[in-house]
Amino acid sequence: MEWHACLDEYEKLVIRMSTPRVVIDNAVCPTATLVKVDSARRHGILLDAVQVLTDLNLSIKKAYISSDGQWFMDVFHVTDLNGNKLTDESVISYIEQSLETTDPDRSHGFDGLTALELTGTDRVGLLSEVFAVLADLQCNVVDAKVWTHNGRIASLIYVKDCNSGSPIEDSQQIDRIEARLRNVLKGDNDIRSAKTSVSMAVTHTERRLHQMMFADRDYDRKPILQHKVDLPVVTVQNWVERGYSVVNVQCKDRTKLLFDVVCTLTDMQYVVFHATINTTGDKAYQEFYIRHSDGTPISSEPERQRVIQCLQAAVERRAYEGVRLELCTVDRQALLADVTRTFRENGLNVTRAEISTTRDMALNVFYVTDAIGNIADPKTIEAVRQKIGLGKLKVKELPLVYQEKVEREEQAVGVGGTVLLSLGSIVRRNLYNLGLIKSYS
Repeated sequence: MEWHACLDEYEKLVIRMSTPRVVIDNAVCPTATLVKVDSARRHGILLDAVQVLTDLNLSIKKAYISSDGQWFMDVFHVTDLNGNKLTDESVISYIEQSLETTDPDRSHGFDGLTALELTGTDRVGLLSEVFAVLADLQCNVVDAKVWTHNGRIASLIYVKDCNSGSPIEDSQQIDRIEARLRNVLKGDNDIRSAKTSVSMAVTHTERRLHQMMFADRDYDRKPILQHKVDLPVVTVQNWVERGYSVVNVQCKDRTKLLFDVVCTLTDMQYVVFHATINTTGDKAYQEFYIRHSDGTPISSEPERQRVIQCLQAAVERRAYEGVRLELCTVDRQALLADVTRTFRENGLNVTRAEISTTRDMALNVFYVTDAIGNIADPKTIEAVRQKIGLGKLKVKELPLVYQEKVEREEQAVGVGGTVLLSLGSIVRRNLYNLGLIKSYS
């Protein structure tokens, strides 16, 4: 570390004390890379560390978090998405530099873009209408994330002007964009809760989506359908002797799960003093010892229930509902409007979307269901792929409930006779046609 000539010894000591110390170790654990972070404790520091790791799409298999006075110590066991230890020196160096800074970069490559924030009531075809309006207003969508939960939708869309390639700064154009999008979101039934805003400020997209959903109180709404699998189990108890509230989260493991939970606790103004994170097979077990920022534990039953609801919602927002479709094609004007219109015309509803562009290529991911939230018919998926282009739109993942449906129908053979056998064969043939199984005999 190089020191500026005008710094005195006290200032140097303060910098040493406030700068996190990071050690990345590949020798201790045979199955994961250990990332150790020691730093002065401040609100949000755990979230900053988890955010750096999850933004790299790393999987956190275990973690131990502890604080001693004003000092904070984290140990993360991480792998890549294939379960391998980290060996790329550029990735290791990036982690070290990112975790050691006291002023982390939050631009995430969105400088020079205009951010649109949308919340409202979800409905079939809503995303198609939004992208059609943006195309009509000469807005080029560069990046976007869309979440839906409990009948609500939140979206953060980054755009630039189609003609100039610059951010949209004209106040009259911004007013037009806000007004048109607000009318789309309102529809016939959402006059009060639909919200739009345009901003030049850049924030962490997924953290902002959690904040938008939280402000919209999606956690306090009843789910439209009850077919979800592996709902998260959240418990909150007080450890009176030590003055902590103990939060336990058990659910199916997935990428970015720890980020979603820690992000919610942090934005609810709770401080994590100790935590243990573990995974066994496909199950995740997380335990947090928390207090309010003023040092007090959870003090009432309504507050305890609210924490449970909010953490359950945080886990469910990113749950994979529907068939995963990946679109890879040359980017062009109104591409998203055309693709999502095709979804709508075929009765498909987008439950989650991740839009990105790299140079002149569009790399988009959509999770789709049928119009009422059930698993989409494979014949419908195939018709949509035929319309958009088989080489452009590919099926990458089927939801667990669909796979279980196939298994149940196979088990029913011999009990229900040839009719059930025929139904099971049709399902397997559709899976085969989509390229998701090798045979259907």
